[in-house]
Amino acid sequence: MDKKITIAIDGFSSTGKSTIAKQLANALGYVYVDTGAMYRAIAFYAMQNNLISKDYINKEKLIESLPQINLQFLFNPNLGFAEMYLNDTNIEKEIRTIEVSNFVSKIAEISEVRSKLVELQKQMGKNKAIVMDGRDIGTVVFPDAELKIFMTASSQTRAKRRFDELQQKGDTVSFEEVLRNVEERDYIDTHRSDSPLVKAENAIEIDNSFLTREQQYQKVMDLVNAILK
Repeated sequence: MDKKITIAIDGFSSTGKSTIAKQLANALGYVYVDTGAMYRAIAFYAMQNNLISKDYINKEKLIESLPQINLQFLFNPNLGFAEMYLNDTNIEKEIRTIEVSNFVSKIAEISEVRSKLVELQKQMGKNKAIVMDGRDIGTVVFPDAELKIFMTASSQTRAKRRFDELQQKGDTVSFEEVLRNVEERDYIDTHRSDSPLVKAENAIEIDNSFLTREQQYQKVMDLVNAILK
């Protein structure tokens, strides 16, 4: 019987976690879960329902609403990956904007939101054969994962990648705004009291500031093959 493992990928925003996670899942025939999309979906829900703005967040109302929030990943064969659905509506495009990015770390600080999503994530991975990326996968969701990767790159490099991505989508945004968003998210993610972003003890750190996608993929695939053998 083929050995099945759990691959946990953590790291800072815009380090290409989802790119490598999708590549691995496709190569291995594993399920891929983008936990960032789950937090983005809740941020989007809060925005739609006027529960969050630049200087205000109605935590109580959002926590009360959690039972009514149904999140699902549905596989899109044309794209080759699963898209995020909120209460049966595809919101994959809507959650990738800079507006949602500006709120997502604030939403992820809320313990009740984290515990709801961590519970869902643990369920998704109970049969292994999964690649999951996020901020607390190797530390909280799958502390026993066979392979833990921690992705990092300079904030300038990450902001440039994110800026290029948003420009390609036609979003009007300045590089300074993107850099500020990256740095603010880093600060919130690493300083929150509940499950802050930290490198798991046995995680392998990969700084991809100067790696091509192919080099990065090869590096990680070598680690996967070493475990599977």
